[in-house]
Amino acid sequence: MNLRFSETESAFDYMAATREYINQHGKPSAFYSDRHAVFHVSKRDAQTERLTQFGRVLNDLNIELICANSSQAKGRVERANKTLQDRLVKEMRLQGIDTIEQANVWLPDFIADFNRRFAKPACYPKDMHRTVRETPEDLDDIFAWHEIRKLSKSLTFQYDKVLYLIDPTEENSRLTQEAVKVLDYPDGTIAIQYGHRKLEFKIFDKLADVDQGQVVDNKRLGAVLKFAQEKQQEFDQQHKRSRSKSAPKRTAQQRAVQQLRGINPVLASPETFKPSTKKG
Repeated sequence: MNLRFSETESAFDYMAATREYINQHGKPSAFYSDRHAVFHVSKRDAQTERLTQFGRVLNDLNIELICANSSQAKGRVERANKTLQDRLVKEMRLQGIDTIEQANVWLPDFIADFNRRFAKPACYPKDMHRTVRETPEDLDDIFAWHEIRKLSKSLTFQYDKVLYLIDPTEENSRLTQEAVKVLDYPDGTIAIQYGHRKLEFKIFDKLADVDQGQVVDNKRLGAVLKFAQEKQQEFDQQHKRSRSKSAPKRTAQQRAVQQLRGINPVLASPETFKPSTKKG
């Protein structure tokens, strides 16, 4: 059993809890869940990707996801949740716990006590968990948010209103019009991957204020920055300076990162170009 308090039921929070579980117990054969949007795509559109981000994580780890298809099956999930939530609230009150941070530190003690008092031997005693053979770096990539983007002829693409410029090396010059994978890690770090190779890049944040002094004499960045300067005032007036609604939500991310310290090391940040904000 693994328990974890969080502010929301986000994909990143479920990923963090799942990684904690497999680090402790190994990879299970399957996970049994309800049909929450984190686990199940409810849209019937054939063009819609049939795997959620969490479903893709389990697929990459070769773990089957079984979603409850009936009220009786869903009850099996909810009965355990109700028991835990009722007992947890009372236990936390007795322990004087009133914050998420305190609760997550205390949860391992609660789990050990709960299992000691209520656990029953399985009918089939064999442990069906499998050894985790992926490296920590592999797990970092698997538990990231994945998006696909197509490179332009100038080796650029946009993600969450940020322009990414792939380093124009001789090897990378062959990647024009190719699809690359954006790896958006829980701590906000970004990596760009083509096949099994990570690509070096620079970024230009289209929502940041651009100073005239930052318009550099660069064939790739100069035109971008000048265009951004021209459009900056227009964006401000139209109140459109916000991130993409489809990007992963960051509401509980800082808390998730704190829980993962020592488990999910931050990748070395690539060289970036960040326009400065005007002062005065």
